[in-house]
Formats: sequence, structure tokens, C-alpha cells
Amino acid sequence: MHRRILDRANSGLEKWLPEQRLFMKSDSATRFVRLRPLTQAGVLAAGGLLFTWSVIATAMLFITGISSGPGDDQGQISTAAFEARLETLSQERDTRAKEAADAQSRFQLALEQVSQMQSQLLSSEERRRELETGITVIQSTLRRTMIERDSAREELATLQTGDAATPGQSLAARADEMEKTLDVLTSALGETAEERDSATLEAEAARLEAEQIALEKRLLEERNDEIFTTLEGAVKVSMEPLDRMFKAAGMSPDTILNQVRRGYSGTGGPLSAISLSTKGTPGSDLDAERASGILDRLDEMNMYRIAVDRLPFAIPVKQGQFRFTSPYGHRWGRLHAGVDLAGPVGTPIYAPADGVVLKAGRESGYGNVIRIQHDFGIQTVYGHLSKFRVKTGQKVSRGERIGDMGNTGRSTGPHLHYEIRVGGSPINPMKFIKAAQDVF
Repeated sequence: MHRRILDRANSGLEKWLPEQRLFMKSDSATRFVRLRPLTQAGVLAAGGLLFTWSVIATAMLFITGISSGPGDDQGQISTAAFEARLETLSQERDTRAKEAADAQSRFQLALEQVSQMQSQLLSSEERRRELETGITVIQSTLRRTMIERDSAREELATLQTGDAATPGQSLAARADEMEKTLDVLTSALGETAEERDSATLEAEAARLEAEQIALEKRLLEERNDEIFTTLEGAVKVSMEPLDRMFKAAGMSPDTILNQVRRGYSGTGGPLSAISLSTKGTPGSDLDAERASGILDRLDEMNMYRIAVDRLPFAIPVKQGQFRFTSPYGHRWGRLHAGVDLAGPVGTPIYAPADGVVLKAGRESGYGNVIRIQHDFGIQTVYGHLSKFRVKTGQKVSRGERIGDMGNTGRSTGPHLHYEIRVGGSPINPMKFIKAAQDVF
């Protein structure tokens, strides 16, 4: 039963982790080491869990660190840290992409070397067999020659004891010739044995080198998987708070990303050749698919960064310089379309997002008012100001000072009346402010 479960698991993983075999040849047999899919998956899972834990711990420390600062300064510092993190991830992505390309080149080179060494190993094996056959023939000839030599010596000794001198001399010459032939064969046999030993040593060295290359290949694959797992975990941890922030503000993340992407969708440049996987099929390389997925997620993070600068997630007054005196909602039967932030006259007012000033002038009820148009159909309103620091039609950036708090219009004391309107309809500004507090 246990064996059946293992076989099913290996069959299920065969699609992603095909079985690997490393062939080794010896003098008498050919053997191979089998790496089953379940074994490969176990090694990859252990490394991935360790690296994922480290990435999550780093991301939690990062989020905790950027959540500890106060107010708008905290938002600016956190935004800078977020952008620095994006830049770091981008650089690491480029580095890992280069490492992956280099690793792919080294892997292809290693495969070529393994193929060459296997060819050399087979050639050495054939040569060794030929030498063994030659040695056997030489040994047989040597034994026959030694038998003939001994026979000739016996005949020579027999004839020397008789009276026939001339035939004895002929046999003596024949024995000398056989002696010389025996010496030549002995020398050839020694040289052949040396060549056989040398070929055996070369074959053993080629086998060891093939094993070393296979080990380096496996370690390289594990390193690549570890890198991809780290990047995937870091991107996931960084993206989830941003998704929650936009949803908490009542904005659809998909709609925001699509609109930002339309404004940053330029492409061009020469087309590169189709890259083939190690199996020789286009687009089937798992590492290439994972790298493409990471690049897509990083592109979404960059789109989020652009959207954050264009949406009013920041508070227009720095922490410590105001207090909330009136919330959004109905009072005395009428809608209070914003929130009131009270503070001293002259308190700086800052733009919470990039936009264009629609109006900087006086308006009934609001007194001195500034209206700023942002992307995605969002408009922010700042009423009861004492001083303007921007003009109608001027472009402003997130964190730029646009005016000073005052007591103009229908007001009972110095404060800022702050509104956010989506499509012309007012919404509670606290939705944006509270949503950003979970991230910045």
C-alpha cells in the first residue's frame, strides 16, 4: 500500500519533475542512478520553505518599520521606503534574470561536456576491448612460440648429441630466430598492457568528471528554484496590503491597474529569438514561466506605486497640528460632505496626491477654497483657507504645500474642511485615510 502511494505521487509529479538518470560505465557493467520525481520535490520543497520563511520575516519587519512613523512624514518616509524596496526588487530581478541566463548557458555547456565525455568513454571502452582482444591473440601466439622454442631446443639438444652437425646448426639458427620473435612479442605485449591501463584510467577520470557536472547541474537547479521562490514570496507579501488598501477605499484594484497601464503601455525595440527550454520545446521552460510571472507581478507593483501617488490616501494636514472636530455625515438634516480638521491659522495644507488645481478662489460657504482634480475621476476640496499657495490650472504633486488653514466663509473657528468626491459625489474621506494607515 505504501509503495502504491509513492508510485502515484511519482506519476503525478512526472509532468513537472521528470525522472533523471545518470549513467555510469565500469569495466564489466553499465549502471545508472535514478532520481525519482518525489525525491526531487522533497529537496525543492525543503529549500523553498526555508527561504519563504526568511522572506516573510523580512517583509514583516519591513511593514512594521514603515508603520511606526507619524502622519504625513510617516507617509513620505514609507513611500520612499516602498519605492526603495521596489527599486531593490527590480535590481534583484535583473540580477536573477542575468544569473538565470548565465546558469542556462553553463547548463547547456555542461550538457555538451557530458555528451563529449560519454562519447570519449564509449570510445575508450571500445579501444580497451580491442586491446584486450589483441593481448589475448598476442598471449596465444606467445604461448605457441614458447612451445615451439622449447621443442626446437629439445631437438637441438638431441641433434647435438648425435653426429649430424649440419642439421643441428640449422635448428640452432631456428631457435635463435624464435628467441628474437619471442622478445618482440613480449615487448609488444608490455606496450599493449600499458595502453590498456592508460585507457582504463582515462575512462575512470571521464566518469568522475561526468558525476561532478551532474552534481553541479542539480545544485544550480536548486539555487534557481530558491531564488524564484524568494522573489515570488516577496512580491506576494508586498502586493497583498496594497490590494486591501484599494479595496478598503472602495476602489477596484483591477480597474485602477488597467487605467494606469493604459497610460504606460508603450512598447518597442527589436524582437529576440524564441528561447527553447532544455527539452527543446518553445515556452515549456518552467523557470522562464516563473520569471515571467514575477515580472508581471513587479509590473503590477509599479502600477500600484503610480496609482498611490495619484490617489488621495495621505492626510492634507500633518499629524500633531490638528484634531478632528466634525465627521462626515448628516447633521441637522443636512449632509456634511467632508471632515473638519481644526488647527491654528496658517497651519500648512498639503496635496494628498498628484493632480491639477481646478479652482483657487472664493466660494459661498467654503470661503477661500481650492479644488484639485486627480486621476480616476476623483476631486478633493479644501475650504476655509486663509492663504492660497497655488493657482488655477497649476499641476501639484503629492506632499506639495497648496495653502494655509484659516477661518473664512461659514466657519466658527480656524479649521480645514476637507472633501473627497468620486464622479462628483462626495464620499467619506476617512475611507481613504484609514485604508492607507494599514499600509503606510
